[in-house]
Amino acid sequence: MSVHLVGGGWSESKSPAVYDLFVAEAAERAESESFDGAPRIAVIVVRDEDGDAHAAKLVDAASAAGAFEPVVTSLAFGETATPASLAGVHGIIVGGGLTPAYLASLTPIFGEIRRLVASGVPYLGFSAGASIASERALVGGWRIGGVEVSPEAGSEHLDEVTVENGIGLLDISVDVHAVQWGNLSRLIAATEAGLVDGGVAIDENTAFVVGEGALRVVGAGSVWQVLSTDGGVRVSSLAAG
Repeated sequence: MSVHLVGGGWSESKSPAVYDLFVAEAAERAESESFDGAPRIAVIVVRDEDGDAHAAKLVDAASAAGAFEPVVTSLAFGETATPASLAGVHGIIVGGGLTPAYLASLTPIFGEIRRLVASGVPYLGFSAGASIASERALVGGWRIGGVEVSPEAGSEHLDEVTVENGIGLLDISVDVHAVQWGNLSRLIAATEAGLVDGGVAIDENTAFVVGEGALRVVGAGSVWQVLSTDGGVRVSSLAAG
């Protein structure tokens, strides 16, 4: 099974391509357990007042790729998740919004998410859910040492670029809304400053799929790879295919 990282975005024409492999893997997991019915997929969101609406959008987008039973947990800012939200599921979707809020609310179940993914349950992180999937999660900010490195609009209400311990599903850092919000430059600057050891920045309506086989990019945009080198930072792109 795989970890699916979506850079945000709501393109209806691209949704099946972004979600189809994840939903297929959840169905495969359910079949392997001889589960009778559509796979059960946890949908966890942390939002300020519009959690139910955001969860419904995620369910609609993913449902274009195949039928499943959503198990929705909608948390307000400051509330914390419990393992009950993951009981008996065949896939996990973590939604988007304010990344620091997701980090705070989901930290108590990071260990359970890791355990389930290691056992073969696929994970899909949408925007914030993609960012916190990393071992070293880039959770926001728009300045380093007081110097602007990316647009303030994508700062997640943080000033200095901030890196925290994430779920730990992969060992590279992840940024999202790469081109659309200008966040690619934040990942470049964070890598050059030594805050992270490189990573990927994912465009909207695009999924970066990390599994046992080759890395895959699906959807409308690109995944930008940022690597630290002796001479500075190297940036390359992987196009959807």
